[in-house]
Amino acid sequence: MTSAGLDRNSIAEMLESNPPLIEGYPDLAVQLQPNGFDLTLAEVAAFSEPGILGETNAQRFLAEATPLSFAADGMLRLEPGAYRVTFNETVNLPLDIMTLGQSRSSLLRSGVAVHGAVGDAGYRGRYQALMVVYHQGGFTVAKNARVMQLVFLRLEQPATEGYQGRFLEGNPL
Repeated sequence: MTSAGLDRNSIAEMLESNPPLIEGYPDLAVQLQPNGFDLTLAEVAAFSEPGILGETNAQRFLAEATPLSFAADGMLRLEPGAYRVTFNETVNLPLDIMTLGQSRSSLLRSGVAVHGAVGDAGYRGRYQALMVVYHQGGFTVAKNARVMQLVFLRLEQPATEGYQGRFLEGNPL
């Protein structure tokens, strides 16, 4: 078996599996891309306390973040800075699939980036990422906006053990 990125048709087939590769998406026709799947914004939170990353997990303290409220029209004005974002979709990765997340180009063209981590084979749950507003004038974003594209990569061999970290089944709203 050769490692390869999944195309639109392969992703669509895996949406029909049990469990589906992704669930909870607002609009499949818009979110399914030629080389990935767009994740949509459920929540934006402002960091309120710093985090700590020690040598071991026992020495790790994740930064506290307070959810921000979208206006009545569904929009949220963000000042320059860093924010934790949570996506609407739940991802169910089989043992032979991992993901990488990238900012949508519309964000980059607006001075905003979304930084994601590796989605390990076997992970199940909602993804979170770091949104950084670099533009000094700030940025406005809508609830359910497509902000990050997940790229799915088939592993050359399935993982013998999937993700077992503290975020398994994590990040509920």
